[in-house]
Amino acid sequence: MAGNTFGKLFRVTTWGESHGDALGAIIDGCPAGLEINEADIQQALDRRRPKKNAASTTREEGDVADILSGVFEGKTTGTPIALLIRNSDARSSSYDELKDIFRPGHGDFTYRQKYGSRDWRGGGRASGRETAARVAAGAIAGKLIGTAGLEVLAYTQAIGEIEVNCDNMPKDKDLLRIVRSNTLFCPDAQAAQAMEKKLAALRCAGDSIGGVVKIIVRGCPAGLGEPVFDKMDALLAAALMSIGSVKAVEVGDGFAAAGMKGSEFNDQMNKKGFLTNHAGGILAGITTGAEIVLRAYCKPVPSIGRQQQTINIQGKEQKIKIQGRHDVCVLPRIVPVCEAMVSIVLADLWLRQKAARI
Repeated sequence: MAGNTFGKLFRVTTWGESHGDALGAIIDGCPAGLEINEADIQQALDRRRPKKNAASTTREEGDVADILSGVFEGKTTGTPIALLIRNSDARSSSYDELKDIFRPGHGDFTYRQKYGSRDWRGGGRASGRETAARVAAGAIAGKLIGTAGLEVLAYTQAIGEIEVNCDNMPKDKDLLRIVRSNTLFCPDAQAAQAMEKKLAALRCAGDSIGGVVKIIVRGCPAGLGEPVFDKMDALLAAALMSIGSVKAVEVGDGFAAAGMKGSEFNDQMNKKGFLTNHAGGILAGITTGAEIVLRAYCKPVPSIGRQQQTINIQGKEQKIKIQGRHDVCVLPRIVPVCEAMVSIVLADLWLRQKAARI
């Protein structure tokens, strides 16, 4: 199975399945001398774990990451870093009745078409559980880019039609604290309350909903990005789109840019810098030094309790109603996953920039 490794200099490979014994990541290319410990990784994993809100599954994994190699006496050695996260609360029997049925919205059909078989226990490799390994690797990437003054912050911008109101958001210096102090990672308390009500109603109705994650990168220097095919925005989009639930990515003004005039979209400059940031901190695939602004659009969770039409592996039509422990919305759990993938891209391109000129 190809396609499990991301990056060129800072390379991350994830492995494992939703209901296997464990999952994990191998990070190759992390420079020696970076201070890292399991507590750093655990903080990121704890943000990804299900919260006690209306959106999340009742599956309770400890998500404890063990560092098996590549770190000695609290610092990276420059050799591959191996991370292990054991599964402790899998209930594979919940999927026995689904092993011969293609669940709408899942990868069941496509995995079988590609490989001739599939791991039906919770989706196997296609499960959102795989993102725990990304978050663990992203914590190390975050520590690395932090040494260069870069910071990645993501938050819930919208769930369904409910969107944060910019007038209700905290000032920049308080944004990180506010976002990480509530279970929805939403910077607008009024919007968060409305989101909770929406999610509770959807859970009762056996349905799910999508949402939008906004990601901001602060402190990024100008000059990162590798033309032509490894543009900063191209790799960020690829990283975010590699997350199973993400169906679209915006950079800067994104979709709105298609309806703007050049006189409106162009970020003019004076001797102090850019006057606006419609481009989202990236021009010609290279960072400008302004904040990088991204949005990831996430589809509804496909596992729902409402009856749906499908077929089984013999091609026979039948109805399906999915039971078990599932999220109502991938937000907020996907927020730290987005942070992790953006951090991994930045770590890779920051290292590449060190070889870009004498």
